[in-house]
Amino acid sequence: MNALDVLKAKYLDGIAQAAEEAALEELRLAALGKKGEISLKMRELGQMSPEERQTTGAALNVLKNEIDAALRAKKEALADAALDARLRNEWLDVTLPGRPRRAGTIHPVSQVMDEVTAIFADMGFAVAEGPQIESDWYNFDALNIAPEHPARQEHDTFFMARDAADPRPPHVLRTHTSPVQIRAMQKTGAPIRVIAPGRVYRMDMDQTHTPMFHQVEALALGKDISMANLKWVLEEFCKTFFEVPSVELRFRASHFPFTEPSAEVDIRCSWEGGQLKIGEGNSWMEILGSGMVHPKVLEAGGIDPAEWQGFAFGMGIDRLAMLKYGIPDLRAFFESDLRWLRHYGFAALDLPTVFGGLSK
Repeated sequence: MNALDVLKAKYLDGIAQAAEEAALEELRLAALGKKGEISLKMRELGQMSPEERQTTGAALNVLKNEIDAALRAKKEALADAALDARLRNEWLDVTLPGRPRRAGTIHPVSQVMDEVTAIFADMGFAVAEGPQIESDWYNFDALNIAPEHPARQEHDTFFMARDAADPRPPHVLRTHTSPVQIRAMQKTGAPIRVIAPGRVYRMDMDQTHTPMFHQVEALALGKDISMANLKWVLEEFCKTFFEVPSVELRFRASHFPFTEPSAEVDIRCSWEGGQLKIGEGNSWMEILGSGMVHPKVLEAGGIDPAEWQGFAFGMGIDRLAMLKYGIPDLRAFFESDLRWLRHYGFAALDLPTVFGGLSK
Protein backbone atom coordinates (compact mmCIF):
# COMPACT_ATOMS: atom_id res chain seq x y z
CA MET A 1 0.00 0.00 0.00
CA ASN A 2 1.55 3.27 -1.10
CA ALA A 3 1.47 6.56 0.80
CA LEU A 4 -1.64 7.86 -1.00
CA ASP A 5 -3.57 4.71 -0.21
CA VAL A 6 -2.62 5.12 3.45
CA LEU A 7 -3.91 8.71 3.44
CA LYS A 8 -7.11 7.64 1.73
CA ALA A 9 -7.82 4.90 4.24
CA LYS A 10 -6.95 7.18 7.15
CA TYR A 11 -9.33 9.98 6.21
CA LEU A 12 -12.19 7.86 4.84
CA ASP A 13 -12.20 5.84 8.08
CA GLY A 14 -12.10 9.04 10.14
CA ILE A 15 -14.99 10.52 8.16
CA ALA A 16 -17.04 7.35 8.57
CA GLN A 17 -16.53 7.38 12.34
CA ALA A 18 -17.19 11.14 12.82
CA ALA A 19 -20.25 11.72 15.01
CA GLU A 20 -20.63 15.49 14.69
CA GLU A 21 -19.90 18.32 12.27
CA ALA A 22 -17.07 19.70 14.41
CA ALA A 23 -15.14 16.47 13.98
CA LEU A 24 -15.75 16.61 10.23
CA GLU A 25 -14.35 20.13 10.08
CA GLU A 26 -11.18 19.01 11.89
CA LEU A 27 -10.70 16.21 9.35
CA ARG A 28 -11.25 18.60 6.43
CA LEU A 29 -8.58 20.98 7.71
CA ALA A 30 -6.15 18.13 8.43
CA ALA A 31 -6.54 16.79 4.88
CA LEU A 32 -7.49 19.72 2.61
CA GLY A 33 -6.62 22.84 4.57
CA LYS A 34 -3.70 25.09 3.61
CA LYS A 35 -1.42 23.02 5.85
CA GLY A 36 -3.30 19.73 5.35
CA GLU A 37 -1.49 16.57 4.37
CA ILE A 38 -2.91 16.41 0.83
CA SER A 39 -2.24 20.11 0.30
CA LEU A 40 1.39 19.62 1.33
CA LYS A 41 1.65 16.69 -1.09
CA MET A 42 0.40 18.96 -3.86
CA ARG A 43 3.22 21.41 -3.13
CA GLU A 44 5.81 18.65 -3.62
CA LEU A 45 4.80 18.23 -7.29
CA GLY A 46 7.13 21.07 -8.30
CA GLN A 47 10.16 19.04 -7.20
CA MET A 48 9.25 15.99 -9.31
CA SER A 49 10.11 15.09 -12.88
CA PRO A 50 7.45 15.74 -15.53
CA GLU A 51 6.51 12.04 -15.70
CA GLU A 52 6.18 11.71 -11.89
CA ARG A 53 4.33 15.03 -11.65
CA GLN A 54 1.72 13.88 -14.18
CA THR A 55 1.10 10.55 -12.48
CA THR A 56 1.20 11.76 -8.86
CA GLY A 57 -0.78 14.93 -9.57
CA ALA A 58 -3.64 12.97 -11.11
CA ALA A 59 -3.67 10.57 -8.17
CA LEU A 60 -3.69 13.45 -5.66
CA ASN A 61 -6.64 15.13 -7.45
CA VAL A 62 -8.58 11.88 -7.37
CA LEU A 63 -7.84 11.48 -3.66
CA LYS A 64 -8.78 15.10 -2.94
CA ASN A 65 -12.13 14.70 -4.75
CA GLU A 66 -12.92 11.42 -2.96
CA ILE A 67 -12.26 12.91 0.47
CA ASP A 68 -14.25 16.04 -0.37
CA ALA A 69 -17.19 13.94 -1.58
CA ALA A 70 -17.01 11.78 1.54
CA LEU A 71 -17.04 14.90 3.75
CA ARG A 72 -20.12 16.30 1.99
CA ALA A 73 -21.98 13.00 2.16
CA LYS A 74 -21.20 12.56 5.85
CA LYS A 75 -22.29 16.14 6.60
CA GLU A 76 -25.64 15.56 4.92
CA ALA A 77 -26.03 12.25 6.76
CA LEU A 78 -25.36 13.96 10.12
CA ALA A 79 -27.90 16.70 9.29
CA ASP A 80 -30.53 14.11 8.35
CA ALA A 81 -29.86 12.16 11.53
CA ALA A 82 -30.20 15.36 13.62
CA LEU A 83 -33.49 16.17 11.91
CA ASP A 84 -34.80 12.66 12.50
CA ALA A 85 -33.88 12.87 16.17
CA ARG A 86 -35.59 16.23 16.46
CA LEU A 87 -38.74 14.95 14.78
CA ARG A 88 -38.83 12.01 17.18
CA ASN A 89 -38.43 14.24 20.23
CA GLU A 90 -40.44 17.28 19.10
CA TRP A 91 -43.99 17.04 17.84
CA LEU A 92 -47.02 19.26 17.42
CA ASP A 93 -50.62 18.19 17.75
CA VAL A 94 -52.24 20.10 14.89
CA THR A 95 -55.70 19.18 16.20
CA LEU A 96 -55.25 21.43 19.27
CA PRO A 97 -56.98 24.83 19.17
CA GLY A 98 -54.73 27.80 18.47
CA ARG A 99 -53.40 29.96 21.27
CA PRO A 100 -55.57 33.06 21.62
CA ARG A 101 -53.94 36.40 20.89
CA ARG A 102 -55.22 39.73 22.07
CA ALA A 103 -56.66 41.73 19.23
CA GLY A 104 -55.22 45.13 18.53
CA THR A 105 -57.17 48.16 19.73
CA ILE A 106 -58.02 51.48 18.16
CA HIS A 107 -56.84 54.44 20.21
CA PRO A 108 -59.76 56.41 21.71
CA VAL A 109 -58.71 59.62 19.97
CA SER A 110 -58.44 57.87 16.60
CA GLN A 111 -61.80 56.18 17.11
CA VAL A 112 -63.57 59.42 18.00
CA MET A 113 -61.91 61.24 15.12
CA ASP A 114 -63.27 58.59 12.74
CA GLU A 115 -66.71 58.76 14.34
CA VAL A 116 -66.84 62.55 14.05
CA THR A 117 -65.68 62.42 10.44
CA ALA A 118 -68.37 59.87 9.54
CA ILE A 119 -71.14 61.93 11.15
CA PHE A 120 -70.21 65.16 9.40
CA ALA A 121 -69.67 63.33 6.11
CA ASP A 122 -73.35 62.34 6.23
CA MET A 123 -74.16 66.05 6.48
CA GLY A 124 -72.08 66.88 3.42
CA PHE A 125 -68.86 68.04 5.09
CA ALA A 126 -65.57 67.12 3.42
CA VAL A 127 -62.32 66.66 5.35
CA ALA A 128 -59.68 69.38 4.88
CA GLU A 129 -56.08 69.08 6.03
CA GLY A 130 -53.19 71.48 6.51
CA PRO A 131 -49.63 71.64 7.88
CA GLN A 132 -48.96 71.37 11.61
CA ILE A 133 -46.21 73.99 11.30
CA GLU A 134 -47.95 77.19 10.23
CA SER A 135 -46.91 80.70 9.41
CA ASP A 136 -47.78 83.43 11.87
CA TRP A 137 -50.14 84.88 9.25
CA TYR A 138 -52.27 81.74 8.76
CA ASN A 139 -52.36 80.93 12.46
CA PHE A 140 -53.16 84.43 13.72
CA ASP A 141 -53.47 87.36 11.28
CA ALA A 142 -55.79 85.66 8.80
CA LEU A 143 -58.07 84.74 11.73
CA ASN A 144 -58.38 88.34 12.94
CA ILE A 145 -56.22 87.69 16.01
CA ALA A 146 -54.56 91.01 16.83
CA PRO A 147 -50.80 91.28 17.46
CA GLU A 148 -51.41 92.11 21.13
CA HIS A 149 -53.60 89.02 21.67
CA PRO A 150 -52.31 86.80 24.54
CA ALA A 151 -52.25 83.74 22.27
CA ARG A 152 -49.43 85.36 20.31
CA GLN A 153 -47.14 85.49 23.33
CA GLU A 154 -44.33 82.96 23.74
CA HIS A 155 -45.79 81.69 27.01
CA ASP A 156 -48.90 80.50 25.13
CA THR A 157 -47.55 79.36 21.73
CA PHE A 158 -44.69 77.21 20.48
CA PHE A 159 -42.73 79.49 18.14
CA MET A 160 -40.18 77.85 15.83
CA ALA A 161 -36.54 78.82 16.33
CA ARG A 162 -35.31 81.21 13.65
CA ASP A 163 -31.98 82.92 12.97
CA ALA A 164 -32.03 86.65 13.50
CA ALA A 165 -31.16 87.27 9.84
CA ASP A 166 -33.84 84.93 8.49
CA PRO A 167 -36.25 87.08 6.41
CA ARG A 168 -39.13 84.61 6.48
CA PRO A 169 -42.19 85.34 8.68
CA PRO A 170 -42.40 83.63 12.07
CA HIS A 171 -43.68 80.05 12.16
CA VAL A 172 -45.49 78.26 14.97
CA LEU A 173 -46.83 74.86 15.86
CA ARG A 174 -50.47 75.55 15.02
CA THR A 175 -52.54 76.40 18.07
CA HIS A 176 -55.83 75.32 16.43
CA THR A 177 -56.97 73.81 13.13
CA SER A 178 -58.55 77.13 12.09
CA PRO A 179 -55.71 77.84 9.62
CA VAL A 180 -57.01 74.90 7.62
CA GLN A 181 -60.24 76.85 7.11
CA ILE A 182 -58.29 79.72 5.53
CA ARG A 183 -56.41 77.36 3.25
CA ALA A 184 -59.64 75.59 2.26
CA MET A 185 -61.32 78.89 1.37
CA GLN A 186 -58.31 79.97 -0.67
CA LYS A 187 -58.25 76.64 -2.49
CA THR A 188 -61.94 76.02 -3.26
CA GLY A 189 -63.75 79.29 -2.64
CA ALA A 190 -67.44 79.39 -1.70
CA PRO A 191 -69.80 77.66 -1.17
CA ILE A 192 -67.93 75.26 1.06
CA ARG A 193 -68.55 72.74 3.84
CA VAL A 194 -65.45 71.25 5.49
CA ILE A 195 -64.23 69.90 8.80
CA ALA A 196 -60.59 70.10 9.87
CA PRO A 197 -59.58 67.43 12.41
CA GLY A 198 -56.01 67.17 13.63
CA ARG A 199 -53.30 67.76 16.22
CA VAL A 200 -52.76 71.17 17.76
CA TYR A 201 -50.16 72.52 20.20
CA ARG A 202 -50.30 75.04 23.05
CA MET A 203 -48.21 75.86 26.08
CA ASP A 204 -50.81 74.36 28.43
CA MET A 205 -49.22 71.97 30.90
CA ASP A 206 -51.10 71.09 34.06
CA GLN A 207 -53.31 68.30 35.45
CA THR A 208 -56.06 68.87 32.89
CA HIS A 209 -54.08 70.15 29.89
CA THR A 210 -51.33 68.79 27.72
CA PRO A 211 -49.09 70.62 25.22
CA MET A 212 -50.48 68.51 22.36
CA PHE A 213 -54.15 67.65 21.86
CA HIS A 214 -56.68 67.20 19.06
CA GLN A 215 -59.39 69.43 17.63
CA VAL A 216 -62.01 69.30 14.94
CA GLU A 217 -63.26 72.54 13.44
CA ALA A 218 -66.02 73.05 10.89
CA LEU A 219 -66.74 75.69 8.29
CA ALA A 220 -69.88 76.14 6.19
CA LEU A 221 -70.34 79.05 3.76
CA GLY A 222 -73.32 79.86 1.55
CA LYS A 223 -75.58 82.65 0.42
CA ASP A 224 -78.00 82.52 3.34
CA ILE A 225 -76.47 80.29 6.04
CA SER A 226 -77.46 81.44 9.52
CA MET A 227 -77.13 80.60 13.21
CA ALA A 228 -80.23 78.43 12.81
CA ASN A 229 -78.31 76.17 10.44
CA LEU A 230 -75.46 76.08 12.95
CA LYS A 231 -77.80 74.97 15.73
CA TRP A 232 -79.36 72.22 13.61
CA VAL A 233 -75.96 70.83 12.61
CA LEU A 234 -74.78 70.76 16.22
CA GLU A 235 -77.98 69.15 17.46
CA GLU A 236 -77.80 66.39 14.83
CA PHE A 237 -74.14 65.83 15.59
CA CYS A 238 -74.67 65.57 19.36
CA LYS A 239 -77.64 63.20 19.03
CA THR A 240 -75.70 60.89 16.76
CA PHE A 241 -72.36 61.04 18.54
CA PHE A 242 -73.75 60.54 22.04
CA GLU A 243 -76.38 58.08 20.72
CA VAL A 244 -79.38 59.76 22.36
CA PRO A 245 -82.82 60.46 20.83
CA SER A 246 -82.77 64.16 21.64
CA VAL A 247 -80.53 66.90 23.00
CA GLU A 248 -81.02 70.43 24.22
CA LEU A 249 -78.36 73.01 23.43
CA ARG A 250 -77.90 76.41 25.00
CA PHE A 251 -76.06 79.21 23.21
CA ARG A 252 -74.30 81.77 25.42
CA ALA A 253 -72.93 85.00 23.98
CA SER A 254 -69.14 85.03 23.92
CA HIS A 255 -66.24 86.52 21.97
CA PHE A 256 -63.84 84.95 19.50
CA PRO A 257 -61.76 87.09 17.14
CA PHE A 258 -62.69 84.96 14.13
CA THR A 259 -66.50 84.91 14.56
CA GLU A 260 -69.16 87.59 15.01
CA PRO A 261 -71.55 86.97 16.67
CA SER A 262 -69.86 84.29 18.79
CA ALA A 263 -71.37 81.76 21.16
CA GLU A 264 -70.30 79.13 23.64
CA VAL A 265 -72.49 76.04 23.31
CA ASP A 266 -73.70 74.08 26.36
CA ILE A 267 -75.54 70.76 26.35
CA ARG A 268 -78.14 69.65 28.90
CA CYS A 269 -76.91 66.73 31.01
CA SER A 270 -77.00 65.08 34.41
CA TRP A 271 -74.36 63.55 36.68
CA GLU A 272 -76.42 60.97 38.55
CA GLY A 273 -74.20 58.64 40.55
CA GLY A 274 -71.14 60.29 39.09
CA GLN A 275 -72.10 59.12 35.59
CA LEU A 276 -72.64 61.57 32.77
CA LYS A 277 -75.94 61.36 30.91
CA ILE A 278 -76.43 63.53 27.84
CA GLY A 279 -79.82 64.97 26.89
CA GLU A 280 -81.47 64.88 30.31
CA GLY A 281 -81.15 66.40 33.78
CA ASN A 282 -80.81 69.87 35.20
CA SER A 283 -77.11 70.54 34.52
CA TRP A 284 -75.38 72.18 31.60
CA MET A 285 -71.94 71.38 30.22
CA GLU A 286 -69.92 73.50 27.79
CA ILE A 287 -68.81 71.47 24.77
CA LEU A 288 -67.61 73.89 22.09
CA GLY A 289 -67.28 77.42 20.76
CA SER A 290 -68.99 78.67 17.61
CA GLY A 291 -70.28 81.66 15.67
CA MET A 292 -70.75 83.30 12.29
CA VAL A 293 -67.49 83.72 10.39
CA HIS A 294 -66.05 87.24 10.79
CA PRO A 295 -65.95 89.28 7.56
CA LYS A 296 -62.20 89.84 7.96
CA VAL A 297 -61.65 86.07 8.07
CA LEU A 298 -63.66 85.65 4.88
CA GLU A 299 -61.56 88.33 3.19
CA ALA A 300 -58.35 86.60 4.29
CA GLY A 301 -59.66 83.43 2.64
CA GLY A 302 -60.39 85.27 -0.60
CA ILE A 303 -64.19 85.27 -0.04
CA ASP A 304 -66.37 88.35 -0.56
CA PRO A 305 -68.23 88.93 2.76
CA ALA A 306 -70.85 91.00 0.95
CA GLU A 307 -71.91 87.93 -1.01
CA TRP A 308 -71.17 84.98 1.28
CA GLN A 309 -71.69 84.20 4.94
CA GLY A 310 -71.50 81.14 7.13
CA PHE A 311 -70.73 79.56 10.47
CA ALA A 312 -67.72 77.92 12.09
CA PHE A 313 -67.21 75.95 15.29
CA GLY A 314 -64.51 73.95 17.01
CA MET A 315 -64.30 71.33 19.74
CA GLY A 316 -61.72 69.11 21.41
CA ILE A 317 -61.64 65.51 20.20
CA ASP A 318 -59.87 64.31 23.35
CA ARG A 319 -62.64 65.82 25.49
CA LEU A 320 -65.35 64.26 23.34
CA ALA A 321 -63.73 60.85 23.79
CA MET A 322 -63.55 61.28 27.56
CA LEU A 323 -67.20 62.38 27.75
CA LYS A 324 -68.65 59.66 25.55
CA TYR A 325 -66.66 56.73 26.92
CA GLY A 326 -66.43 57.81 30.55
CA ILE A 327 -62.64 58.11 30.58
CA PRO A 328 -61.69 60.21 33.62
CA ASP A 329 -57.93 60.32 33.20
CA LEU A 330 -55.75 61.88 30.48
CA ARG A 331 -53.24 59.05 30.99
CA ALA A 332 -55.52 56.90 28.87
CA PHE A 333 -54.41 59.01 25.90
CA PHE A 334 -50.82 60.00 26.50
CA GLU A 335 -48.94 57.41 28.59
CA SER A 336 -49.22 54.60 26.03
CA ASP A 337 -50.45 52.21 28.72
CA LEU A 338 -52.51 49.57 26.91
CA ARG A 339 -54.25 48.64 30.14
CA TRP A 340 -56.21 51.88 29.92
CA LEU A 341 -57.37 51.12 26.38
CA ARG A 342 -58.37 47.54 27.23
CA HIS A 343 -60.20 48.73 30.34
CA TYR A 344 -62.39 51.01 28.23
CA GLY A 345 -62.95 48.37 25.55
CA PHE A 346 -61.47 49.93 22.44
CA ALA A 347 -61.35 47.30 19.70
CA ALA A 348 -63.57 46.98 16.61
CA LEU A 349 -64.94 50.27 15.35
CA ASP A 350 -68.60 50.92 14.53
CA LEU A 351 -69.12 54.30 12.89
CA PRO A 352 -72.34 56.16 13.79
CA THR A 353 -74.10 58.06 11.03
CA VAL A 354 -76.76 60.73 11.08
CA PHE A 355 -79.30 58.94 8.91
CA GLY A 356 -78.55 55.27 9.43
CA GLY A 357 -77.66 54.69 13.08
CA LEU A 358 -74.58 52.48 13.39
CA SER A 359 -72.96 51.48 10.14
CA LYS A 360 -71.60 47.94 9.98
